[in-house]
Amino acid sequence: MTTSDSTASAYKRVLLKVSGESFCREGESGISMAEVTSIADQIREVSESGVQLAIVCGGGNILRGKQFSEVSSTIIPSRAHYMGMLATVINALALQDALEKAGVPTRVQSAIRMEGVAEPFIRRRCIRHLEKGRVVILAAGTGSPFVTTDTAAALRAREIDASVVLKATKVDGVFSEDPVKNPHAIRYTDISYREVLDQNLQVMDAQAFHHCMEHKLPIVIFNYKKVGNIGRAIAGDTIGTRVTADGASAE
Repeated sequence: MTTSDSTASAYKRVLLKVSGESFCREGESGISMAEVTSIADQIREVSESGVQLAIVCGGGNILRGKQFSEVSSTIIPSRAHYMGMLATVINALALQDALEKAGVPTRVQSAIRMEGVAEPFIRRRCIRHLEKGRVVILAAGTGSPFVTTDTAAALRAREIDASVVLKATKVDGVFSEDPVKNPHAIRYTDISYREVLDQNLQVMDAQAFHHCMEHKLPIVIFNYKKVGNIGRAIAGDTIGTRVTADGASAE
């Protein structure tokens, strides 16, 4: 079975969370269009399979609102968070450019109104774009400060009735400990929401997990740096870690 064949049968509609660090080279900040193009190539293959795909971008490569407010006493925390939301819009536009150059029809929808560069997020319009085969890039979080893009991804997934939340990271999944500090750390192939929260495994923020747990929305956490993994995750292949209501298994 090919990836495109299996993708269509695994999930009908997917919410993909891409971190801001995905937009820059390792150890750097800003935007590297080479990195963005690499992600866009994987997304193009997925979109051609017929899966309906919405994407939430982080903005940490440019500015994290929480961290910026903590180090700068001259900017009030809520304003710093709005600045972080605007950083996600910059990333969304960069990803849109890369996707459209690859021939993928897209729309950017922003939770903060800025009609000159993006549509406002309207649930029914977003779903209509997805049904028409367009990749929808959701920017500016929820439009409210003090809400992470992980939580925004969980909320948007619920709003658009996504089948799964995919969190693309630079690690191979959820580990019992930091695998950089402990090379003997165990990677879970399956783990429950409750076990993630009880063990304080910080791969997504707790509020995002709570939203997914409440509505039994599965989460797959995987390494997007391995080419083709976005497609494999959507196809339902056993990669990364799958978080559901069931118990854990490890390898």
